[in-house]
Amino acid sequence: MKTLLVTGGAGFIGSSFVRMALAGNKYKVINLDKLTYAGNLESLSRIKDNPSHIFIRGDIGDRVLTKKLLNDHRPCAVVNLAAESHVDRSIDGPDEFINTNIMGVFELLESVRAYWQELYTIERQNFRFLHVSTDEVYGSLGSEGLFTENSPYAPNSPYSASKAASDHLVRAYHHTYGLPAIITNCSNNYGPYQFPEKLVPLMISKAVKGMPLPVYGDGRNVRDWLYVEDHCCALQLVLEKGRPGEVYNIGGTCEKNNLEVVMAVCALLDDIFPGSSYTPHRSLIKFVKDRPGHDLRYAIDAGKIRNELGWVPRESFESGLRKTVRWYLENIQWCEHVLNGSYAGERLGLGIA
Repeated sequence: MKTLLVTGGAGFIGSSFVRMALAGNKYKVINLDKLTYAGNLESLSRIKDNPSHIFIRGDIGDRVLTKKLLNDHRPCAVVNLAAESHVDRSIDGPDEFINTNIMGVFELLESVRAYWQELYTIERQNFRFLHVSTDEVYGSLGSEGLFTENSPYAPNSPYSASKAASDHLVRAYHHTYGLPAIITNCSNNYGPYQFPEKLVPLMISKAVKGMPLPVYGDGRNVRDWLYVEDHCCALQLVLEKGRPGEVYNIGGTCEKNNLEVVMAVCALLDDIFPGSSYTPHRSLIKFVKDRPGHDLRYAIDAGKIRNELGWVPRESFESGLRKTVRWYLENIQWCEHVLNGSYAGERLGLGIA
């Protein structure tokens, strides 16, 4: 059984990746997470008694801790999913994004580089550092075109700028030191256990309470939507078969504008939650002031990962969204527990520090 060090493994994508890695009985997982507002142990409740899962609360910026974990557990790979990830929060307070997404990644890279350089030849050749990033580093598309792995970086928010900087650091450590690093850039994820500040869970949690459903601007900003378990399947493939030094874009080939997504959530609630007092739920939609610098459109060309590694998403938007809405309706208590007072669904991203 191989050992992985997964950072950010109590977050949305991270916890999904950890649960999937353990389900295959191929990996032992050392899970390092700072447990900020968006990371919580309830997302790991299904595996809390799994002897192949060791959770450590800590910061990727703590070089002493990461060096100890690497030396004590001897992982064959590090999967970096630790990040501050919400654009709106980065607009209101970019400090944490700079600290975690840039300085934290630098400290982690230094620890990993020192560990990797001391490995025996075969272990050193087989080691991987997988850095999970976002399509937002590429900036905004017009009405046509797709992001490819060769698209120039043009980040437009403090969040995407911080992720772009971390990508550049990882790339530099590969080219300068030979660290066998791989970068993935994914499109918008949705699915179970996502913190209810993101669009899909926020709309569900507000709709079931009959609260207004805020849609930024005219709702025509387009994103490429990807079910989180499909993303994690892709990450496992990249980890096992991807080539060091390469970038792989991971997307659902599923462009939807924000209004379409909200309308789809409302239609599913009408179908799955017919006893609601707020049917039709689309009557709750309210257009609000747009986010500053809101990128118009993201869309991913996932041809490289499909052609080289054979990955395609299993879920359609319709099937994935139905699973997601049903999960949130069946896990309302999870939402209430994670909304522990630090966030109550209020509007973020207006640039008010």
